[in-house]
Amino acid sequence: MNLHLSNQLFIVTGASAGFGKAIAEALLAEGAGIIAVARGAEKLQTLATLAPDRVEVVAGDITDSSVMQQLVTQLGNRQLHGLVVNAGGPPAKTVLETTLEDWDNAYRTLLRWKVELTQALVPKMIAHNYGRVVFIESSSVKQPLENLVLSSSLRVAVVGMVKTLSQEIAKTGVTLNILGPGSHNTAAIDRIYQKKSEQTGLSVKELREKAIAQIPVGALGEAADFASLALWLLSPLSRYTTGQTITLDGGSVKSML
Repeated sequence: MNLHLSNQLFIVTGASAGFGKAIAEALLAEGAGIIAVARGAEKLQTLATLAPDRVEVVAGDITDSSVMQQLVTQLGNRQLHGLVVNAGGPPAKTVLETTLEDWDNAYRTLLRWKVELTQALVPKMIAHNYGRVVFIESSSVKQPLENLVLSSSLRVAVVGMVKTLSQEIAKTGVTLNILGPGSHNTAAIDRIYQKKSEQTGLSVKELREKAIAQIPVGALGEAADFASLALWLLSPLSRYTTGQTITLDGGSVKSML
């Protein structure tokens, strides 16, 4: 299927690893250009070797307003066709283990910068009557996950913001959607198994095997598979899909909605 992404320009945050990297690589394979953002400069340069003429790099912490401004400046007046909003999550903790400082940090790293980035870039898309925004959150926005109260709580706030904005600008040609990954074979899942290991005394390997056994499809997801759906949402073909939260979790979420 031709997704009509060739020669379009996308910003991908968290592009040096995991879902962000998989989406960036998939966009490049479709002939798109990207501005890749992440803290790991060396990994970004490695990504750039895949298509040196179609990859621009912004090395820094996207949650930092100065890095965000650098990104906006680098984009300039060019048309931005799509944006992938993605970054790592907070530490794994139970409710009673958290401190107020943890909650303040979670607000900053999970919600505040996404609002700031959205307000900076979505008006540019509206000006061109076209745009696709995909937020990478978590399946925990539909069904809370053990030891991830900070992630579950603040990501739900992101869903509220995205859903509201999608309705406010529905007629502009700009769509916003959320992908909620469940257990995937990425480095990010290790912090969950490590936390559970500290609580139970079981090895990370044992916990990983037990977790996989609980997934209805019987396997962890792969970042490349996740990226294939993200690309469709980033394409012109998804024009009738906006304000949606789609979980990719191997059937783990039991919610009807």
